[in-house]
Amino acid sequence: MTAVSDEGMWLLNDAPKQHLKDKYKFELTDPWLKNAMLGSVRLNSGGSGGFVSAEGLLVTNHHVAADALQKLSKEGQDLLRDGFYAEKRDAELKCPDLEINVLQEIVDVTKEVNAAVKPEMKPAEAFAARRAVMGKLEKDSLDKTGLRSDVVTLYNGGLYHLYKYKKYTDVRLVFAPEKAIASFGGDVDNFEYPRMNLDVAFFRAYENGAPAKTPNFFRWSDTGPAAGDLVFVTGHPGTTNRLETLAKLKHRRDLTLPYTLARLRTLEAALIQYSEQSGEKRRQAATDLHSAANARKAFSGQYQGLLDPKIMAQKKASERAVIDAAAQLKARALTIPGPTPPGWTEAFDNAMNGLEAVEAVQAKLRAFEKPYLLIETGHAFASPLFGIARHCVRAADELPKNSADRLREYRDSALDSLKFQLFSPAPIYPELERAKLTVSLTFLAEQLGGEHELVKLALAGKNPAARAEELIAGTKLFDPAERKKFIPDPGAPVQVGMRAVDLSTDPMIVLARTIDAEARRLRARYETEVEEPERQAYAQLAGVRFLVYGNTLAPDATFTLRLAFGTAQGYEVGGKNLNFHTTFGEAFEKHAELSGKEPFDLPKRWLDGKDKLDLKTPFNFVSTADTIGGNSGSPVLNRAGELIGVNFDRNRHGLVRNFVYTDVQARHIAVHSKSVLEALRKLYPAAPLVKELTGK
Repeated sequence: MTAVSDEGMWLLNDAPKQHLKDKYKFELTDPWLKNAMLGSVRLNSGGSGGFVSAEGLLVTNHHVAADALQKLSKEGQDLLRDGFYAEKRDAELKCPDLEINVLQEIVDVTKEVNAAVKPEMKPAEAFAARRAVMGKLEKDSLDKTGLRSDVVTLYNGGLYHLYKYKKYTDVRLVFAPEKAIASFGGDVDNFEYPRMNLDVAFFRAYENGAPAKTPNFFRWSDTGPAAGDLVFVTGHPGTTNRLETLAKLKHRRDLTLPYTLARLRTLEAALIQYSEQSGEKRRQAATDLHSAANARKAFSGQYQGLLDPKIMAQKKASERAVIDAAAQLKARALTIPGPTPPGWTEAFDNAMNGLEAVEAVQAKLRAFEKPYLLIETGHAFASPLFGIARHCVRAADELPKNSADRLREYRDSALDSLKFQLFSPAPIYPELERAKLTVSLTFLAEQLGGEHELVKLALAGKNPAARAEELIAGTKLFDPAERKKFIPDPGAPVQVGMRAVDLSTDPMIVLARTIDAEARRLRARYETEVEEPERQAYAQLAGVRFLVYGNTLAPDATFTLRLAFGTAQGYEVGGKNLNFHTTFGEAFEKHAELSGKEPFDLPKRWLDGKDKLDLKTPFNFVSTADTIGGNSGSPVLNRAGELIGVNFDRNRHGLVRNFVYTDVQARHIAVHSKSVLEALRKLYPAAPLVKELTGK
């Protein structure tokens, strides 16, 4: 089972150069890859982007920028809805808590991590040893380089790489179009094609109060792709499950995904109800509602995939192929004269042991998965205020420890980013938080039952609505200054934070403090009964796959920088051939066809400026490149490394790509580079921005 077609979200330090040479006659050079690495950015709001000038200008999606747009808005000024453009640098708006990371270097630390775990260790000991060595590697790298340093697990435990990032925390908004054109078609068209969306936004990274110097960037193409062109996507895909065993996928199908969908539907319904109360409440809930609706639709597509017998049969066949190949290696090892090749004799046993171990873990997980997700993951407390309270409580316990011994989110290499988020001055709306907390506490009771001890502990003798009212009305954590009381400045005695937590009567702090022992117990149980045994089992399976397939299989996505590629091509659906790109004219046709009713209502600027536009301008396009969630905002590049598009979605046929790759109808969808220039020049207008992008 080598990589089929153009499957793979590839590591930039192990790119498929030979495949590209053989199939596309393209020489993927190290300078090309270096520019792709240093030009790509990861946003802490959950998406990707890329630098497009030497002065820190970067592009991403409007829906990735939505979090910042909403936080920069206020009553009477809705930047998410109405858009924004800074004609001059001093008008660019500083985002309250947007951080971007730019990958600088990747170091293989597999030997160091594996050496820390001894065969005789119990799972809890192995987990602690692994966490400690990963923490030490990260701290040593941070101390030496000053770069954010994260040890990333690849192949579910087959490899460990140290990723070093340059951080920018002064990020300013430059341009965003109106929401009506950025997400033309709204939830109706989400994960569909044809599409006509200007789903882009521009920010600028600053250093020391001045635009950052970014010599590695992607030059903006004024022509974009043609049909059949080879295209590349550099971005940060979130999570895939292609290397998971059949037993693990069945667990997701039968337990995890139904739970997840029930939670998202419940939250989405509550947010819709809240939004309908007033225009201001609609503004407040806009990004939360989009996030819930988008996730619900994505997970629904995944669930449909796992309910497809063909998909499960494909997974079963690929698993069987690994076992058969391992058996052949073992048989050959017994007949080859001379020394046995390393790993051949053990391959079959390792494959079987790994599969059996993962299956055994699922039985254990079934016993406590819901409490773990509700309490430790925080699904029962759907408010950033609870997340803030938990960090305050846990930081008091964790910061006195050595960095390597802390929970990973409190290690030194992550601490600055955590505090940057924790002390954000971004507004939090009490009524919105009350509505979200009410529905999530209700979901807790629905899932575990009213007599469950965790439910009683969380509700404290009240119904969900009354408990949410008590928590929101009583907490002072809306104020960043209040949060800082619980996490002392560097150099201050750590006991200051511990004492503040112990003495606090803030109801949100009290809730986080009250349930923390049980939450930690669930986390420890998950780490030692699920995470560590699965990691060891998948490491065995990864070793077998390396023996059988070499490096022809890319690792699952981990929200780290990857390279995908494919060709710009349309597809057939329902007997109709869809072109690889749409046009401006099609957007106006759709608006007229549906009488301009939301969500197919073009902005007034577009309707008034229709005659200025070349309606044949390509708007959105599709390709076979392998992308998933997290790739939103990813630069789409041509052979020369020029930016020809900005990825923003998949079609519904691509939702199964979390589990298997297909290019029959599955496509990623991107904004065409030419459409952005046409709109900026003729509708907004934004001549300085166009000049910075093109030099013209």
